[in-house]
Amino acid sequence: MLPDSAITPEEHYLRRREFLRVFGLGVAASAFLPLSIRAAETGPNHSLNSAYKLDGVKLTPEEFVTSYNNFYEWGFGKDQPKEEANHGWRTQPWNIEIGGLCANASKIDPEQLKQLLGPIEQRNYRHRCVEAWSMVIPWDGFALKKLIDLAQPTSGARFVKFISFLDPANCPAQRKNELPWPYTEALTLAEASNELAFLATGLYGKPLRNQNGAPIRLVVPWKYGFKSAKSLVKIEFVAEQPTTTWNEMAPSEYGFYANVNPNVDHPRWSQKSERVIGAGFFSGKQPTLMFNGYEKQVAHLYAGMDLRKNF
Repeated sequence: MLPDSAITPEEHYLRRREFLRVFGLGVAASAFLPLSIRAAETGPNHSLNSAYKLDGVKLTPEEFVTSYNNFYEWGFGKDQPKEEANHGWRTQPWNIEIGGLCANASKIDPEQLKQLLGPIEQRNYRHRCVEAWSMVIPWDGFALKKLIDLAQPTSGARFVKFISFLDPANCPAQRKNELPWPYTEALTLAEASNELAFLATGLYGKPLRNQNGAPIRLVVPWKYGFKSAKSLVKIEFVAEQPTTTWNEMAPSEYGFYANVNPNVDHPRWSQKSERVIGAGFFSGKQPTLMFNGYEKQVAHLYAGMDLRKNF
């Protein structure tokens, strides 16, 4: 029988060996990782991936990115996440569980995950909220595909489910019944494996803020922002399409796919244009782009699909 190294790219093979070794030793093993792995930790000097530079597009000022947020665990106001999530809420220690239909299921600290899947890179991504406002954000992190390759989903895995934290003792909104908790989202395995799907661990060259989804969150730039689940505690490979939070709450308004599509309006407002946060009320309007400007990279995922029906 051929060894794994003969059928798997060498880089993935070596990292998988390290991945399994750390899982076997547990989260305390990070101090013993090789220097080449430890050097991948995030920091202010990690590099911008030139493929995601977005030439000619202005980044949203950091003050807006960190103060204008939807993070419903902390309330429905845009300013509530920054106010509520920084009153002693801790994101260390923190473990993220990788499980379901995969060969390498375990729990791991996000810091170890960064070390294993680095080097950390920066990507400038457009962000389009379903509420018709937008930003351009410099995220730090790594491609979700790297985690998928190490987890090795089985042939029965067709979807990837993302589950956020549950902490009603600290999160005021989780003590109410406005949404089913914990917050849950999902992608098809093909979507999750796309080059654009990203796990963010930082923002503007700094560790991810609590209000932006610390310590690790999903970023899917061709979909409306609610698909990008924050403060993840579990990533699960499953066979059937999972129930997701907003699709469960209002399926006629928030489809499972939630691709940015200016030709499919929300039942209560148009999606043809968007308000650019930080650009001024009058000068900040711009047309919304199909797939949020990422049509070239993702349109093939939906070939033959009726995007009005599968919205």
